[in-house]
Order: sequence, then C-alpha cells, then structure tokens
Amino acid sequence: VQLQASGGGLVQAGGSLRLSCAASGRTFSINMGWFRQAPGKEREFVAGFFWSTGTKYYADSVKGRFTMSRDNAKNTVHLQMNSLKPEDTAVYYCAGKRYGLGYSAAEYDYWGQGTLVTVSS
Repeated sequence: VQLQASGGGLVQAGGSLRLSCAASGRTFSINMGWFRQAPGKEREFVAGFFWSTGTKYYADSVKGRFTMSRDNAKNTVHLQMNSLKPEDTAVYYCAGKRYGLGYSAAEYDYWGQGTLVTVSS
C-alpha cells in the first residue's frame, strides 16, 4: 500500500484547508488515519476512519473543526480542516492500518510522506 498526502500550505488563523491522501496498491479494507507532528513534539492522532463501518473518530482537539471523508471511486481520503488555529501547525501524515482501530502511530502499517500545514496568527 502506498499513500500520497497533499494539500498543505500556509493559512491564517480561522481559515480552512483540505488535505488529501491518495492510496494505491492493496487498499481494500484499510483503515485510515491522519496524524500530525509539530516541531519538538511526538506524532499525535488527529482523525481516523474505520473502513468496515464507516465510523469516523477524532481527537478532542479537532472535534467540530476537522472532518474526515472518503472517496471510494478515487481511493482517496480527505481531511477538511476549518477554523484553523496556530496550534494546528504541524506536518500532517496520512496512515493506513490493516486491522482494527488505532490511536497510536506505532499501530499503523503504512505511511504517506507528510504535508506541512502552517497557521499564522
């Protein structure tokens, strides 16, 4: 499974960005997640999508502001980020997990290359 993330950029606080993650290879039933890593900090869970039920789950810090969606026809997942804050600044990674749900980066099997999101105050 190969993952390609895109859509990062520079945005002012309160603005929006949409990240995309295109998946290729054996993507059937892969559960997807978004993580982020700010300078000097550990990689943290942001949002996840459980393939079999369509359940989406979010970190408390982004609930109500970020929405994860899936485009089956294009094997792509998106992360719509609204009401962005300076503390959302980080490199964002999409990740794939073959079995079950996961909130820890160590549980994920596949990783995209990361895309930088910078939110200015």
